[in-house]
Formats: sequence, structure tokens, C-alpha cells
Amino acid sequence: MKNMRKYDVCVVGLGYIGLPTALLFAKSGKKVLGYDISADTVQKVRNGEQGKNEPNLNELLKECLKNGSLTADTKPDFADLYIIAVPTPFKNDKEPDMSYVQSAFEAVLPYIEKGCSVVLESTSPVGSTVKYICEPLAKKGFKPGEDVFVAYSPERVLPGNILFELVHNNRIVGGVSEESCLRVKEYYKLFVKGDIEFTDANTAEMCKLTENAYRDVNIAFANEMAKMCQAAGVNAWEVQKLCNKHPRVNILMPGPGVGGHCIAVDPWFLVSSFPEATRLIATSRNVNDSMPLFAAEQIDKILGDTSRKISILGITYKPDVDDVRESPVLKIAEILRQKGYEVAIHDPLVAPGKYANTDLEVCLQDSDMLVIGVNHKAFKNLDLQKVFSLMRTKVIYDTRNFIDRTEANKAGFAYYLLGCGSE
Repeated sequence: MKNMRKYDVCVVGLGYIGLPTALLFAKSGKKVLGYDISADTVQKVRNGEQGKNEPNLNELLKECLKNGSLTADTKPDFADLYIIAVPTPFKNDKEPDMSYVQSAFEAVLPYIEKGCSVVLESTSPVGSTVKYICEPLAKKGFKPGEDVFVAYSPERVLPGNILFELVHNNRIVGGVSEESCLRVKEYYKLFVKGDIEFTDANTAEMCKLTENAYRDVNIAFANEMAKMCQAAGVNAWEVQKLCNKHPRVNILMPGPGVGGHCIAVDPWFLVSSFPEATRLIATSRNVNDSMPLFAAEQIDKILGDTSRKISILGITYKPDVDDVRESPVLKIAEILRQKGYEVAIHDPLVAPGKYANTDLEVCLQDSDMLVIGVNHKAFKNLDLQKVFSLMRTKVIYDTRNFIDRTEANKAGFAYYLLGCGSE
């Protein structure tokens, strides 16, 4: 039946990971179908408009559309390899929501034949590849690992550098059989220049979750240190810098919280699956989730009058990306609004109109506090004298240690820094 296979690769989900992955396969010479249930997403891909804020992605998209190596559609088709790259959010009770993975695989299952390969890339609880891929295949009469080759292979990329990291980072392939590992590696090595390590599916799933939990725990230590320093009347950023002079200490930078789809979400998958064994991970998650409220309370303490206007610069979850998923700064804004403050937001990387996003001057006009939410490069040369002239009350609250205190004071501002209890 192989002659029925219209495509070499079908990537299910054309989001932050799915689209770049599809494009790299297309660039390598494969005929690729990008399948997404969102008609709007598919149309943007067809128009060459998706991924504008990811370096080189839009150019590669247009190239692959022009030469016909990539097709985008709202329905799947026959292919040799299926890659599931759909979201795996958590529910309100912090339980993982695997409905997207389940629905995605149900959609492509009718097209799968003997000899096909299936890779789950979505971040998933341990056991998901077996539960959501192998078990449905077995019910259809296939032998996973023998006549359909199945693996879990998580991405390890940073938004803002996705194409480069997909190519150059090391990759884990967790197959349900040795042959599954070998078959899947043959596809990935078309564009992956890093090492491709083999393991089983459960181990690969645990690796992805553990990597992000490790980072979350270390960020939580930095944020807890910031709270201690605030209470002690010292500067957490100075403490971090001096401690890191020790040859075996590497404290991360504190901040207003942790966002994005990975670090802010993945540790909860471990807590959900292993509640008795994840006390440190759960506590770290709660520490990081507490930072928006900590920052908002500091802001409220400084201003002390909810009739004031607050201007926030930057609402993405990290610098120089357009991704606002789980953004801690958005949570700060919401807390301040609930307290009664007027909150204006400016972020040049976020589409106008979203989240009450405004022009910079409108954002600053008659403001009583400037909050540095994200340290975008676009704010590096911020004209503090001009900012001063627009604002009503000259106060800066910096969550990222981005504005130089001396320069702020020279421009006439009272300057406050998250994690700094001294003035």
C-alpha cells in the first residue's frame, strides 16, 4: 500500500514546534504535509505569514511554499512518517490535558499503514507514548514497534532561536523497539547535526519533564533568594553576582515569575504523576507562581494609591519573543487591575490591540510608575529623559535589573528593583 502514501512526512500541529519541524524536513528534500485543525493557522501558513517573529522562519516558509515541498491543510493524508506536535496544557487542577494528543492521533490513525513511523513530540507524562499511540495502534491490529514504528522524541529549543536549535541541539529518540529508534533516526538525521541518543519511550518522556523541572527548581531558588534579600534590606542581584564568583556556585537571576509552555507547565506533569516524590518540584513551582503577586504587592506598597496609572513595558514570557503563554507579567497586570489601578501596556513584539497593548507614548502619558516587565532589546536605548517628560510621577519598578539605577536617578526617577530591599 506504500504507493498510496502521498507525503514523506505529515506534521500534526503547525505551532511553535510543528511548523519549524515541518519546514526543516521540507528543506531536506522531503515532501511534507503540515496538518492543523485550525483553518486560520493553515491559511496563515499558506499565505507565508506564520512565524514572523522567529528568525529566518518566515523566509524558509515562503521558500518551501514556492518550491512545493510543504503543503498545509486542515485534513491529514497518507505519509511515511507522522509527527505529533500539538499542545499539552494543564487543566485548572494542574492535571495534564492530553486531549489534543488523543484527538490528533485519532485523526491520522485511519491513514497509518504497515511500515509507517509515528513520533510523539508533544511534552507528555511518562507512559503517554504507549497509552495514546501504541494502544490505539494495537486495537487496530498493528504491532507497535514491529510493523508500525513508534517513538517519543522531545524538542529542546528556545523560542527566538528555534530553527538553529532544532538543527544543532542533541536529540533523544525513545523508541518502543530498537527498530523504531533506527527508523526514526533516519528521518531526524536529515537535518539534525547534534547527537541523536537512543532510549525507550518512557525514559525519553521522563527526560523532557526532568530537564524543565530542573530549570524550574533552580529559578525558584533565585526567586526565593530575592524574597529573602528584599526582607533583609540587601540587593539580591549583588548577592547573585558575588556568590557566582565561587567556582561551584551558579545562581540564576531572579525575576517576576516563570512563563512559557515548558518550564511553567511541565513540572506539574511530574507532580500529577508522582505526588509523593515531587515535594521539591511542587514547592519550586509554587515559589515561581508566587512571584507575580510578590511583584504586584511591592508595586502597591510603593504607590499606595489605586487611583494611579501604571505603565508596563513588556508582557511576553521572556525577552525578544512574541510568546505570551503563561506570562508572569500579564499576571502582574491582572492583579494590579483587580486592585483598581489603571494599567497601560506597551510591547512592540505583541500584535497591536491584544491585552490593551498601546503605543509607547500613550502608555507612558500621565503615568505614575514605569514597570519594566521584560528586558527586550527594543528597550535597551530607552530615552529616560523623554519618559520623564511624559510621566506624571517619576517612579520606576524594575523586575529584571534592566535599567541602570544611577542613570535612572540622574534622570530624576525614584528607582526600585525587584529583590532589592535597599535604596
